[in-house]
Amino acid sequence: MVVIAVVARVSPEDAPAGDRYSWAQRLQALVETWPVMLIFAVVIGGIYGGFFTPTEAASIGTVATAFVAWRSGGLRGKGFLQCMYGTAAATGMIFLILLGADVLNVFLVLTQVNVALANWVIGLNVSPILVMFVIIFIYLVLGCIMDSLSMILLTIPIFFPIVMGLDIWGLDPESKAIWFGIIVLMVVEIGLITPPVGMNVFIINSLAKDVPMKETFKYVMPFLASDLLRITVIVFVPSLVLFVLKI
Repeated sequence: MVVIAVVARVSPEDAPAGDRYSWAQRLQALVETWPVMLIFAVVIGGIYGGFFTPTEAASIGTVATAFVAWRSGGLRGKGFLQCMYGTAAATGMIFLILLGADVLNVFLVLTQVNVALANWVIGLNVSPILVMFVIIFIYLVLGCIMDSLSMILLTIPIFFPIVMGLDIWGLDPESKAIWFGIIVLMVVEIGLITPPVGMNVFIINSLAKDVPMKETFKYVMPFLASDLLRITVIVFVPSLVLFVLKI
């Protein structure tokens, strides 16, 4: 939001003002979103209320969303078939990724390559922060050719032992694991918009066929810069994301 506000003020022509609506129109638009708000309240309220686990909440949210889509007509006939085809394709891709990850994990267990690599990195006596930034750079590069799930499943068995063997800001193992997990989740998504091949940028550009790819990457850069700044701050100040453990 800060980046959008800055860009809008520095270059107003890139963020022209939209039509103004009355409060009555805004309220009507908000009321029309009641199915989404209801599903959100049930899922999040159920998790924090202890009524069901996050996995069960995902199932409940899926069924509720499917019902709303069917009721509105979007999940009938041709729409239903397209949904099934898309689900089958995505499921097949995910299972292939999981199969490849399992094979890699077995290979690492049998060969102990990840342990040897962790010991080698630790033995270099380089700054742990430098190692973290090298790992972050690798994720940014991988984001150009792989999706988030693939990156996480294929790299965590290698990088996690390395990070856990480093003395980073005196963090205990649990805090370090959570801190590293948060960084990974953020970086794999940042990698998907990193030039020159950020996968998500191509997806967004395909929705605006009259916009050149060069322009799309140009306007991604402010957001990429803010993301990299956010990651750098979290690397140097882990307490920003670990304070919830003390609550």
